[in-house]
Amino acid sequence: MKAFQQCRICPRECGVDRTKGETGWCGAGAAPKVARAGLHFWEEPCLVGTRGSGTVFFSHCNLSCVYCQNHRISSEGFGREVTTERLACILLDIGARAENVNLVSPTHYAPVVTEAVRIAKASGLRVPVVWNSNAYESPETIQALNSLVDIYLPDLKYFSEESAVRYSAVPGYFAAASRAIEEMNAQVGEVQTDGRGVARKGLIIRHLVLPGLVEESLAVLEWVRTRLGRRTWVSLMAQYCPAHRAGDYPEIARPILTAEYQAVVERFIELGFEGGYCQERSAASLAFVPDFDLSGMDPVDRADPPSALKVPNSEPCHSSF
Repeated sequence: MKAFQQCRICPRECGVDRTKGETGWCGAGAAPKVARAGLHFWEEPCLVGTRGSGTVFFSHCNLSCVYCQNHRISSEGFGREVTTERLACILLDIGARAENVNLVSPTHYAPVVTEAVRIAKASGLRVPVVWNSNAYESPETIQALNSLVDIYLPDLKYFSEESAVRYSAVPGYFAAASRAIEEMNAQVGEVQTDGRGVARKGLIIRHLVLPGLVEESLAVLEWVRTRLGRRTWVSLMAQYCPAHRAGDYPEIARPILTAEYQAVVERFIELGFEGGYCQERSAASLAFVPDFDLSGMDPVDRADPPSALKVPNSEPCHSSF
């Protein structure tokens, strides 16, 4: 794929030729690598509904968060490479069972993931597609997703350059993430739900509250309120655990305090946001990290499967529509 020959998919713009085995910051090749595909019931309620969110976890990442709970796949690269057609099969299979198809950390595979989504939609995928990312994306990458993605779920991590560089090795994070999120908002706007309260379209901004960085969180909320408005949904996450290499950074080598999280929640209320979520403190447990075991990589056989995807030279797909 041409986009991988001189890769500038994300703001790092490494310029490597991933089609020849070269890897940039993210460590990913040209073929998408997936670590798990399955139903997930610990996302925001409007994404889970009654059937669960159909999460597809991609391996590798263009950030390097020292506290990453998913480090086995983000920095260690665990997963299995799949073809575009096989990925489309996975999306169809999980989409037949879930409230949505939830693409987790897909940015560095954006061109091939979007092609798989096109194939899946042409072959009968009817549930919303969720783009679940770290927000470190170029506006051009997000523009290419227009009409393919129904729900954007970016995690706006930092406001300051100092925190972004220290904890995720990502200079220019907020400048890039804020531009990307504004493009997302322009495409899908406010959250729209069906009669069951399940999201069908819209932008939901996540923000993980970090220990000792309350001012960072308050600045993020101020920006969202000023630039996007009070009707923007924000999900304030309390699930931080000092995982991975967080122990090397004494100031974040602890859970967040109740007072820290409460201060962020109170500011959220003061700013007049009309929609969003708070998270129970019990969510701060590594027990909620999915088991990355390659489950869901082979679509389940079902009655009357389609003989093929609606794309030339595709692989058979055993998924009902």
